[in-house]
Amino acid sequence: MMSCIKKLTLPMLLCFTLVTKAQEKQPVDYADPLIGSSESRWMLGPYATMPFGMVQLGPDNQGSVWKSGYEYTLNNVGGFSHIHSWTMAGLSIMPTVGVLNTRRGPADGPTTGWTTGYRSRVYKETEKASPGYYAVKLMNGDITTEITTSTRAGFFKFTYPQEEKAHILLDLDVPFENTAEVLDGKFKWVNDHEIEGYSKQKWSWQEYTVHFVVRFDKPIEAFGGWIGAKAIKDVKQIAGKGKMGAYADFKTKKGEVIQMQSAISLVSIDQARLNLQTEMDPYNWNFEAVHQNARNTWNTLLSKIKVEGSSEENKKKFYTNLYRSYVARTTWSDVNGKYIDPNEKERQVDPNSPVLGSDAFWNTFWNLNQLWTLVNPDIASKWSRSFLEMYKTGGWLPKGPAGIEYSGIMEASHEISLIVSAYQKGIRDFDSNLAFEAMIHQQTTPGVKTPENGFAGNKYYQSYLKLGYVPNEEGQVSNTLEYAYDDWCVAQFCKALGKAKEYQIFIKRADNYKNVFDPAVKYVHMKNRDGSWVKDWSPYCCTAFDGPGYLEGNAWQYTFFNPHDVQGVINRVGKDEFNNRLNEGFEKSARFNFNADGDLYDLVPINHGNQPNMQAAWLFNYSGKPWLTQKWTREIMSRYYGSTPYHGWLGDEDEGQMGAWYVMSAMGLFETDGGASIKPFYEIGSPLFEKVTINLDPQYYKGKTFTIEAKNTSDENQYIQSATFNDKPLTKPWIYHQDVVNGGKLVLLMGPKPNESWGSKQGDAPPSMSKPK
Repeated sequence: MMSCIKKLTLPMLLCFTLVTKAQEKQPVDYADPLIGSSESRWMLGPYATMPFGMVQLGPDNQGSVWKSGYEYTLNNVGGFSHIHSWTMAGLSIMPTVGVLNTRRGPADGPTTGWTTGYRSRVYKETEKASPGYYAVKLMNGDITTEITTSTRAGFFKFTYPQEEKAHILLDLDVPFENTAEVLDGKFKWVNDHEIEGYSKQKWSWQEYTVHFVVRFDKPIEAFGGWIGAKAIKDVKQIAGKGKMGAYADFKTKKGEVIQMQSAISLVSIDQARLNLQTEMDPYNWNFEAVHQNARNTWNTLLSKIKVEGSSEENKKKFYTNLYRSYVARTTWSDVNGKYIDPNEKERQVDPNSPVLGSDAFWNTFWNLNQLWTLVNPDIASKWSRSFLEMYKTGGWLPKGPAGIEYSGIMEASHEISLIVSAYQKGIRDFDSNLAFEAMIHQQTTPGVKTPENGFAGNKYYQSYLKLGYVPNEEGQVSNTLEYAYDDWCVAQFCKALGKAKEYQIFIKRADNYKNVFDPAVKYVHMKNRDGSWVKDWSPYCCTAFDGPGYLEGNAWQYTFFNPHDVQGVINRVGKDEFNNRLNEGFEKSARFNFNADGDLYDLVPINHGNQPNMQAAWLFNYSGKPWLTQKWTREIMSRYYGSTPYHGWLGDEDEGQMGAWYVMSAMGLFETDGGASIKPFYEIGSPLFEKVTINLDPQYYKGKTFTIEAKNTSDENQYIQSATFNDKPLTKPWIYHQDVVNGGKLVLLMGPKPNESWGSKQGDAPPSMSKPK
C-alpha cells in the first residue's frame, strides 16, 4: 500500500485529498428526520422546515387521532400541509392527475378508486428526508413530489412522467391531533400564476387565521373548488366554511416539472405575500438553491458542536437529537416583525427578535434550556424577549404560547426558569426590569381564564399562596413542587438584581416543597386542606391529568422532583434510602427501556418518556455515588434512544425535550437546577465521544471553544477514573458555567469499572439550597 502511495504525483495526491474531504460527512448528513417517525407527535415528522420555521411542510397520512400527522408504517399520503405546530395546522397541498377528486379519503381505507378520495399510496423506497428537504413518488400518477422551505415559505417541485391533466389541490380541512373547524375560508384566483386566500380556524380555546399566497411557474389553465360535497367550477373566487378547498388545473407534457411556491402569515394576505417575495424571490425559482440554503442553515446550526470518535450510529443519534431540539417550535412573526397578539391585535416587533410559539416549557430546564443557553445563547435570548413581548401585550407570561395565545397547557410557569438561566449566564440583551415585573406578577397573582377559554397564570394558586401547598381537594399536589421551584428561580433573579426584600420572600417560598413531604412515609404525599394526609395511598398511585394526584406521574417520581434542593430531599429521605430507592427504580425500569408505555405512569419508576423525572439519573452526583450517574445515563442513551424510524425515542417527545437531554448527556453535562442559580454549574456524566468541541458564541461568551475529552471511552469504558479541568486535577463531579464559557478543556480518563472514590466525598456534591445534615 505504501509503495502505491509513493508513486502518486503531487496533483494526484491533491486530488485524492480533495475527494476524501468532499466525502467527509457534515453534521447535517447525520441528522435524519425519519428517525422515530413511527408513533411520533404531530409536531415531529419528516417535514421540510427551517429552525423554528413558520412553515413545517410535509406529508400527512393519518386522520384526526392522537399522534396524528405522519406515521412511517403507513404507505400513503393524504396531503402535504404547511403547519405542524402544537394545536395548529393549515393549508394542505396534493398533486393529482386524471379525473378530479376533491375528497381526501379515509386514512385506513384503500387508496384507489373514485369513492376513496385523492389519497395516494407511495413508493416507499423513493422516500427521502433530510433537514430542510422531503421527497417521495406518489403511486397515483407516478408524481415525484419534492419539498424544501425557507422560514415562512414553501417550495414544491412536481415531476409528471406522462402527459396528463394535472390538478393541484389546496385543502383547508386538515385532520390532526386537534382538528380545527374552518369558520370562514376563501380562495381567489388572482392571475394566471397566483392564488391567495385565508382560513379562519377554531379549536377549543384557540382561534387563528392562516393567510396564504400560492404561485406557480406555469400558467393556471383552470380554477375551481369545493365546499363540502359541492364542486364549484369556472369561478374566480370561492368562499365558505367547513370542509372546503380549491384546485388549479394544468396540462402537462411527458417529464414536465411544475413548481409551486407558497407562504403563510397569521396577520394578512399582504403579509403572506411579503413573506413569499422576501424569502423566495432572491432564488428566482431555483429549487436546488433554496434546498441548499436550508441545508447550509441547518449545517451551520448543527456544527456548533463537533463530536469525534465513537460509532457512526452514535453520531447519527447525536445530530438527529440536536436537530429535533430546534425543529418543532414555531416562528409566528412575519419578515417585517408584524404579528397578532393574544388579543387579536396586529403588533410590530424588531424583525431580528421574532415572536415564537410552542407547546409548554414544562420542565425544559432539564433539556432545552441548558442546551440553548450553552450552545445557542442567541436563541435563549430570542425566547426570553418573545416571552416578555407576550407579557407586554397580554399581561401574563405564557406557558405554551401556541399561535401566540394563552393555552394554559401544563403546570407552573417554567418559562421563568429559562429567562433566569439566560440572565445568570450573561445573556442579558432583554429588559431585565420588565422581566422582574413579569415574574413578580406571575408568582403573586392567581391565574385567570382568558376570554377565549384558555388560561393565563398558575392554577390552584390562591390556595398555594394561602396554605403554602396545593390541597388534595383542589388539584395536583405535585404542583406545589413546581411552584416552589419557580419561586426559587425568582429568588435567584431578585438576588442577581439586588432586590433584597423580594429575595427573602421568594427564597422562603422555595421551601414550600417541604409542606407536602410526609416524614412518616418519606414521600411527597397528597395533603388535605385541613392538613391531614390522604389515606388509601401508595408511592405508585394517583397519576392525574386533572384534579387530585400527581400530574403525569406518581409519588415515587415526584419525591425526587426538587431541582433547586436535591440535598433537601436527601436530608429528609436519608442518603442510603435515597440511593437504594433510586437505584432500585432504575433496575426495575431497565427492562421497560425506561418508558411507561401507553402512558401508564404509575407502573414504571424511571419514566424517561415524560418530563417529571428526566433528571433522575443525574441525582447520584448529589448523593455520593456519581458512578451510578455515569452508568444510568449511558443505559438511557443506549436503551431508550434508537436510530431507526421505529425506534428513535419512546414515549412523548415534546418538541425536542428528549432530543436535547440526549445531546447534553452524550456530552456528559447536565443542570439539575436548570442553570438558574447565581453561579450556574454543570454536573458531569459519562460522555459518549472521545472528543466534543463546543464552538462558543463570541457575542455572549469570550472563550472560543470548550472541549470535552473522554479518553478511552467506549461501551465498556463508561466510568470516570480521574479528571482534569484546564490541566488542573478535578475531584468534584461538577464545574461552573463561567469557567466553561471562558474556554478550556475538561479531560476525563474513562475505564470499565467505577472509581468509587472520585467525586464521592463529603463536600464533593454540586450546590443545593440546603446544606448536608
